[in-house]
Amino acid sequence: MTTVDLPVPTTLPGLRGVPTSDQPQSRRDYTSDQEVRWCPGCGDYAILATVQGFLPELGLKRENIVFISGIGCSSRFPYYLNTYGLHGIHGRAPAIATGLATTRPDLSVWVVTGDGDGLSIGGNHLIHALRRNVNLKILLFNNRIYGLTKGQYSPTSEMGKITKSTPMGSLDAPFNPVSLALGAEATFVARTIDTDRKHLTSVLKAAVTHRGAALVEIYQNCNIYNDGAFEILKNKETADEALIRLEHGQPIVFGRDRELGVVRDPSTGGLRIAPIAEVGEDAVLVHDVAAEDPTTAFGLSRLSDAQELRHSPIGIFRQVSRPTYDDLVREQLEEARKSDRGPTDLAALLRGTDTWTVSSPS
Repeated sequence: MTTVDLPVPTTLPGLRGVPTSDQPQSRRDYTSDQEVRWCPGCGDYAILATVQGFLPELGLKRENIVFISGIGCSSRFPYYLNTYGLHGIHGRAPAIATGLATTRPDLSVWVVTGDGDGLSIGGNHLIHALRRNVNLKILLFNNRIYGLTKGQYSPTSEMGKITKSTPMGSLDAPFNPVSLALGAEATFVARTIDTDRKHLTSVLKAAVTHRGAALVEIYQNCNIYNDGAFEILKNKETADEALIRLEHGQPIVFGRDRELGVVRDPSTGGLRIAPIAEVGEDAVLVHDVAAEDPTTAFGLSRLSDAQELRHSPIGIFRQVSRPTYDDLVREQLEEARKSDRGPTDLAALLRGTDTWTVSSPS
């Protein structure tokens, strides 16, 4: 059992103002006494183990960490962590978390959601939390199926998917969560895989130190209702050709012999994959997570085929700095307290200035 002795300095932007612990912590400290009740072999186990092993490295007080979830298999997460947590209603976790992050700057606030919970009934809450840039860490488990309700198609299921609710095949075009987040102007967007613990941990570390809304899509296998959905990305025989690992400042190359690269298509302005031997090394794009314009990051998110997931980029797509909603709200409240601009009487504020008296009929 690894014990972490040194707390992370709260000067890191994403953790600024969150108290650190003066005691060494281990994974055991973050493991609750609740029986973990997912199906045997579920990808959620791997994510839970990674998070429990990662949290001690933050060196934060456990009572200053909060996990908020909605409805779904992923939403059991708060029960299994020995931190504060709240199991909310379907799709509303980002809204609840926004209120908490805004009123409690001393907390590290996390949202755990799924492709059904976060992109269906909760889609509106998700995109507004991202556009507002609330200081939240949002983990979106994507297994491309409704697992808790026993195997209906979800907003990320591929077209033609045969499920209990689509016996002749789904007709819906699926969401690409990374594209959606980038379109909502999220300041941190990443994708990782449940079984790649090293990669998952590195992405989580980057997300938690980022100040602002951080969305991490996690490809997660549901071995009961959608087993093997990401097999092409995990199988050693196909992963080298299917996965594109994004690293800041590095050329975007992949393949068994790193013979393929991502280049800009001069005819369309978009991105495409080309053999490096044909286009030359100078044509290969160098990944820049800090680019203010999200156009290239969005282009990268569109490389993967929605049906087979070939050429799926993983890693951090975008990481830029912008004032957070919760910081701005607190600054505005402080300004109102110090000046005559803001109302100080709550009752007067609720009454407003446009009031009238309605006479009862005679």
